[in-house]
Amino acid sequence: MSGIASPSVPGGATDVDEAKGHWLLAGLGKRVLRPGGVGLTRTLLAGARPEGADVVELAPGLGRTASEIVAAGPRSYVGVDRDPAAIRALTQLLGIRGAVRQGDAAATGLPAASADVVVGEALLTMHGDRDKAAIITEAVRLLRPGGRYAIHELGLAPDSISDQIKTDVRQALARTIRVNARPLTAAEWQALLTSHGLVVDQVEYAPMALLQPRRLLADEGLGGTLRFAGNLLRHRQARRRVLAMRRVFRANRDHLTAVALVAHKPHSDDPER
Repeated sequence: MSGIASPSVPGGATDVDEAKGHWLLAGLGKRVLRPGGVGLTRTLLAGARPEGADVVELAPGLGRTASEIVAAGPRSYVGVDRDPAAIRALTQLLGIRGAVRQGDAAATGLPAASADVVVGEALLTMHGDRDKAAIITEAVRLLRPGGRYAIHELGLAPDSISDQIKTDVRQALARTIRVNARPLTAAEWQALLTSHGLVVDQVEYAPMALLQPRRLLADEGLGGTLRFAGNLLRHRQARRRVLAMRRVFRANRDHLTAVALVAHKPHSDDPER
């Protein structure tokens, strides 16, 4: 890259061209990597009510949401991630305010019925149908009756979107972000949760504007936005990838959205069960 060192890319990738999109952005200094930005994350957490709760976060990444959760004053916080770079970053960030465990979102190794809240953001989108089901099954296992499962994911719009457009959008995303992303419509996300016995309480939306200037400022602040922009200017190869991602997001903006859902695990005598 014209004699300039590549950005440090977490996630085990050494080639900027092959790095997963979210890790590339993290390596360039972007801290908010959720499709609906920090605003939708805060809306999600308000519905999940982590205050005084035992919280498990699945795949917390670099810990941006973990910071919001522990600031709310949970009784306990456990983050479960399988990526060593994420574990190191989260451990350093949390200190004594929470625990970090290496594990898979579909098999955490945590005790059953040990959580009041399970949070997962931009996680299910990155998996196929079988793995989505396994992760949700694990979340349900972890929850106590009445506990809340809160997710923030990439959505397809509208609910009546054709199968062909779904395929086209998913393929465009996979080519650009180097992840086989499988977003669903809001109705499909709700149906997926209810198929696992959960009751959906809240559905919220935000534009999918991850790389738009206004969202960057809202998520990263002025200093963070300038740092990210400066890194883009210095790293030509990374800049080319990020601009390609932005073009795909913009080209498909009528069919991409961010969706947040909060659902609860009913008690055995819950009439909504």
